[in-house]
Amino acid sequence: MSIDITEFYQTFFEEAEELLSDMEQQLLQIDPSDPDSEQLNAIFRAAHSIKGGAGTFGFTVLQETTHLFENLLDKARHHELTLDPTIIDIFLETKDMLSDQLNAYRQQTEPDSATYERICNTLKALAEEKGQGEGAAATTTAQTAAAGPAASGAMVIRIAGVAADNATSLAEELALFGTVLEQQHANDVLTVQLETATGEDDIRAVLCFVVDDDQITFESAAAAPSESAVVAPAAEEAEQKALEKDDATPPPAVDAAAVPAEPAKAAAPAAKKAASAASSENASLRVSIEKIDQIINLVGELVITQSMLEQGTADFDPVTHGSLLSGMNQLQRNARDLQEAVMSIRMMPMDVVFNRFPRLVRDLAGKLGKQVELETVGKSTELDKGLIERIVDPLTHLVRNSLDHGIETPDRRLAAGKPAAGRLTLSASHQGGNILIEISDDGAGLNRDRILGKARENGLAVSDAMSDDDVWQLIFAPGFSTAEQVTDLSGRGVGMDVVKRNIAQMGGHVDILSRPGQGTTTRIVLPLTLAILDGMSVRVGEEVYILPLGAIKESMQVKPEDISTVTGSDRVLHVRGEYLPLVELYRVFDIPEAQQDVTKGIVMIVQSEGRSFALQVDQLIGQHQVVVKNLETNYRRVPGISAATILGDGSVALILDIPALSRAPQDREGSHTGNHRSAATLH
Repeated sequence: MSIDITEFYQTFFEEAEELLSDMEQQLLQIDPSDPDSEQLNAIFRAAHSIKGGAGTFGFTVLQETTHLFENLLDKARHHELTLDPTIIDIFLETKDMLSDQLNAYRQQTEPDSATYERICNTLKALAEEKGQGEGAAATTTAQTAAAGPAASGAMVIRIAGVAADNATSLAEELALFGTVLEQQHANDVLTVQLETATGEDDIRAVLCFVVDDDQITFESAAAAPSESAVVAPAAEEAEQKALEKDDATPPPAVDAAAVPAEPAKAAAPAAKKAASAASSENASLRVSIEKIDQIINLVGELVITQSMLEQGTADFDPVTHGSLLSGMNQLQRNARDLQEAVMSIRMMPMDVVFNRFPRLVRDLAGKLGKQVELETVGKSTELDKGLIERIVDPLTHLVRNSLDHGIETPDRRLAAGKPAAGRLTLSASHQGGNILIEISDDGAGLNRDRILGKARENGLAVSDAMSDDDVWQLIFAPGFSTAEQVTDLSGRGVGMDVVKRNIAQMGGHVDILSRPGQGTTTRIVLPLTLAILDGMSVRVGEEVYILPLGAIKESMQVKPEDISTVTGSDRVLHVRGEYLPLVELYRVFDIPEAQQDVTKGIVMIVQSEGRSFALQVDQLIGQHQVVVKNLETNYRRVPGISAATILGDGSVALILDIPALSRAPQDREGSHTGNHRSAATLH
């Protein structure tokens, strides 16, 4: 029975994606005038590993493209190809093509043939231009094939730490490279004598997608000890070789005796793990997001059950039921610890996001004729994976705007007494239960007069007495832009309303700080996760709602003289010299049994999208940490409601969508009538 190699596809795709990401980072950091040999070796190993895996899995286009790329990289690391910025640009373009080809195979389609032909012609033309024609490429291919102790003939491969159940499958995997002459499994070590024309480094590159690199050792069949000597000390010998081995890819056979072994780099799978037996202590496990989400959901259910039990035992006599209440307290602590531990699995460092921008900044700065230095701070700050995926687009838009409309051209900067190169800073830090992300540039800053003038042209209600913060918020108006001319990158302001809306949908808000001539800082505040919410439960009639705690500024009781009626039936609340729109939840959700006299209820002052408004409720119940349930997935979309949760008594409480409630107050009454009634059937 042959092994089904398709079961390793996903591992290859994930590993190759990481290798391509590492490759891009190395290419961006390399100095073409004085390239670092370790960086070149790391880039070469990444390409070589991808080529080996692509060949094994039958991804021909990816294999051939990587092979051409690998030839040029090999010449560069042996100083036979002189690098310059143009060549680095071609290498980066090649990396993009490899990513596209990888994605095509991931989607079970063939890569675009025209793009493949174009990048191959580009690489071949570069090789010919630099004097690296077909003959040189053939030499490199021969050198690559000769790598390893037994490029043609028999070799002995030992894989340590192999359970009996996996030994047969691994032997069948090795049989794909040639003919298995002999195989043995003892002391958790699989020993295979293989006749093959494939080099050691190609076999190692593929096996690294199945087992850890430090588990694998190679020997020439001629140098292998007798069978009786192989089996007994196999485990110890494999471990010792793993400690002694310092390079997963031997140098090509160009005077091999004169070329020293190269240190392992992070670009190769081998270098991602410590080359010792102790590396198993830090081993990681790949788990699908679906499984993690399922665990988080089950833990959420456990927390809800614990809350129900706690509520059911709240009135028990501590003397009579002391043991039970003590156990309930312990269950509460354990449930909270378990919840935090499970949630931490979904947390990812902001490095995952920030690593996307060096390439973007480099390309756009070159296109705009600007010099820009990018600095990242707080890359280890963690954020929920779901939010990380959604924050990329808003951050990309803000970075593009800073480059296009914020940072000046070198001549303007020099004329203003600034360095020719502008500085763009991306930073992330924790702030209580939130994460603070800032995009700062040292450019020209926002022009207050130009923004006010544009706002008047657009018919917005503005005045010269507005504070700077209020003026800066005007750029979030739909279609607002102060760009002198429209470019394909857009001026600061175009699409900013979309940025703000997307961030608000993630439960966050965005602010702008700017000083003319000194630069602009865009500050984004987001919750660390959307799965758990700190909220305030409030009662309106017989219904209970949850307000996100971060949106609440204060709560108060008001007097009749604090309420004024404006156009139609809309009312405003006068609070310390400021008039705030009043949103009456009993009207929004059609709850006739609720308290309708605002002076006899409670008014919550909440903030959303940079502005405040008042929310009328009947009663404050208390603060809770609730498990968020997606209402649209489990029921349907309800305007004014963002999600739902289950309370300790088993009833459903709806979580208010504060940004939605803050918009268009004149349309609230009646527009949501009946929504609450249908949502309440979730009870």
